[in-house]
Amino acid sequence: MSDQNSLLTTPLNALHLELGARMVPFAGYSMPVQYPAGLMAEHAHTRNAAGLFDVSHMGQLRLVGPDAAAAFETLMPVDVIGLGVNKQRYGLLLTDEGTIIDDLMFVNRDYANGGDLFVIVNGACKAGDIAHIQAKIGQRCEVIPMPERALLALQGPQAVTALQRLVPGVEQLVFMTGGAYRWNGAELYITRSGYTGEDGFEISVHEAQADALARALLAQPEVKPIGLGARNSLRLEAGLCLYGNDIDTTTTPVEAALNWAMQKVRRTGGERAGGFPGADKVLGQLDGSQPATRKRVGLIAKDRVPVREHVELQNTQGQRIGEVTSGLIGPTINQPIAIGYVEPAYAALGTQVNAIVRGKAVAMEVAAMPFVPTRYYRG
Repeated sequence: MSDQNSLLTTPLNALHLELGARMVPFAGYSMPVQYPAGLMAEHAHTRNAAGLFDVSHMGQLRLVGPDAAAAFETLMPVDVIGLGVNKQRYGLLLTDEGTIIDDLMFVNRDYANGGDLFVIVNGACKAGDIAHIQAKIGQRCEVIPMPERALLALQGPQAVTALQRLVPGVEQLVFMTGGAYRWNGAELYITRSGYTGEDGFEISVHEAQADALARALLAQPEVKPIGLGARNSLRLEAGLCLYGNDIDTTTTPVEAALNWAMQKVRRTGGERAGGFPGADKVLGQLDGSQPATRKRVGLIAKDRVPVREHVELQNTQGQRIGEVTSGLIGPTINQPIAIGYVEPAYAALGTQVNAIVRGKAVAMEVAAMPFVPTRYYRG
């Protein structure tokens, strides 16, 4: 863990302390892990009402120029060129070996007509990601980091009710779309997306207005502050990967069961298929010519024993077949859930495996993800 004094802080740091947050080091920042209500209450409040998360540690950048999409597409197995204006998409930066440098979100803010591609990357990876993007495509488009922008996430079924009081019109957004809005003179860019499996929004705001906006949101009766602890339990129930745990530079998109994130135009035939880093390996794993040796799966335990990351997974004969990468007792389903990697022979739904917790076998079953049904608003 970093020394608390060497940590960066977000523009909401004073607010977190005022609200009684317990602060921990995360991605080089001092971040709130929970508030006095506690993780379980925060998790439930986000599922039932609306939770406000400070995600200002994330990296925000702009790719500017008419060639931005074609250039960005060379770094990822994702359709960037075909993305409509104000539409958002999930992306994966890959190494030359086809493994995952980072996962990210990007929006086409009309780069073709003087706008940009707006990209949000993970906090722990942002310096490396920006350097990588700059080195690879900086000749073809401008790569402009936005360290002056804070990022707030408002998540939960009542998020839209609270936010539209302050920013009328946001209710017209649907899942994975965005738009430019104003609040008290502040320029906001808001997407209807998030990391909880619930309906909700991510709001990019200048650091100078972040505290005022956060306080205005917390003044709404539906909204409470939520820390990193509940952010993690919510995303795990939603079956979403955490970079550094469930995906990293040792995992390919196919091993990570992220085939859905690679659009057909980049996978089969046609002039835009392949052409991304590690394409031979990734496409070989997709078509079975170079089969993946492991697969990411969801797991549910039969007993109420928490199964955490790095726990070994064995088959019923006691042979090692994989490892858990994220795990906890899911507050909503009240059962121990986990994400892990197993040999492909054990990846089918319903397969029985054992997690070895403190030398004892905990029976688990391969289960479909998400563990809790998602409630994204698709219109």
